[in-house]
Amino acid sequence: MSKLRNYLDRIRPDFEPGGKLHAFRSVYEGMETFLYTPRTTSGRSGAVHIHDSIDSKRTMIIVVLALMPCFLFGMYNTGYQHWLALGATEFPFRDLMLYGFLTILPRVAVAYIVGLGIEFTFAQIKHEEIQEGFLVTGLLVPLICPAEIPLWMLAVAVAFAVVFAKEVFGGTGYNVLNVALVTRAFLFFAYPAQMSGDKVYVASGIPFGYGTALPDGFSGATPLGQLATQTGADIQLTGIDGSVIDSWQAFLGLIPGSFGETSTLCILLGGILLLATGMASWRVMVSVFAGGLFMGWIANTFASPVYPASYLPAVDQLLLGGFAFAAVFMATDPVTAARTNTGKYIYGFLIGVVAIIIRTYNNGYPEGAMLAVLLMNCFAPLIDWCVVQANMRRRLSRATAKTE
Repeated sequence: MSKLRNYLDRIRPDFEPGGKLHAFRSVYEGMETFLYTPRTTSGRSGAVHIHDSIDSKRTMIIVVLALMPCFLFGMYNTGYQHWLALGATEFPFRDLMLYGFLTILPRVAVAYIVGLGIEFTFAQIKHEEIQEGFLVTGLLVPLICPAEIPLWMLAVAVAFAVVFAKEVFGGTGYNVLNVALVTRAFLFFAYPAQMSGDKVYVASGIPFGYGTALPDGFSGATPLGQLATQTGADIQLTGIDGSVIDSWQAFLGLIPGSFGETSTLCILLGGILLLATGMASWRVMVSVFAGGLFMGWIANTFASPVYPASYLPAVDQLLLGGFAFAAVFMATDPVTAARTNTGKYIYGFLIGVVAIIIRTYNNGYPEGAMLAVLLMNCFAPLIDWCVVQANMRRRLSRATAKTE
């Protein structure tokens, strides 16, 4: 590592103003601060500053580590669902993991190449440092999409989200909406056939020539997608092999769905890391689950045959679809969430409520977590403003009472 440090120090003058590579200074600084703790401090020259080694890049790396359980399980489940669709009776762990890895690898590569390429370009144009927010977004995007989303569609959606949901607002830390969810929303509304239906959530191809292609006639509807065809109170959700999906199986995540969203167990493992390191707000996280549980109970109490999803138990509402993933990784985004402590409770609770309302009372749209988070991203500043105004009025009334 000392040789690498010495090498970076030796080539630094080439990237300084006046150096032969000064136009790529932001690229150099981005790589250096990714590998080493930044040497710069804020404030005037000669001032004393006390700070630790945690910067934005290292914060993002912790979030990436928290996503690893979902990513690894997504690899296994992608292979597992593919093997089920083939009618297999044996499920070799190595083969399943390799199939899932080869399927998702191009999507991860495209997300990072397109997203970071755009951020590098904007950094060069604005003569600023390369911002590190896409370290997390680049991994989130493949996790919340079908494993076989066409690469060109993913590239278009990522480019749209990075430019119009992030860079036009000023870059990392200034975006109003969650960039990964904007990517998914763009894909859903621009290319609905590739984001819904009974086939898109089960990988059917042979990535890099590995595996066996599925026949054209197979069906792989997600549990929430099956609800639209259910009638009466006896809801029965089944997997690819026809087996009944119970709450435990839904908790483990061995069901069709987006690549990294199916396992509530793995999501909670990542959530524990985020909470233990202080990277996510427990107020938001708990409030989302509380809001979903409350609205799920309301919907189940007043269940109607017109809305089959209302017959789902409240707990199952939290275990299915992308609800848990949104609660742990999307709603807790510190840039787009509410900032005040009271506001975080309100913000999270409303996300949980709205997600279940959309999912339950819109038979044509079985998943509501994405829209709920994006909607409350828009209302987060207003929630904070109301909380601050209420605090000011309360303090003013106390001050007035004392003067009297």
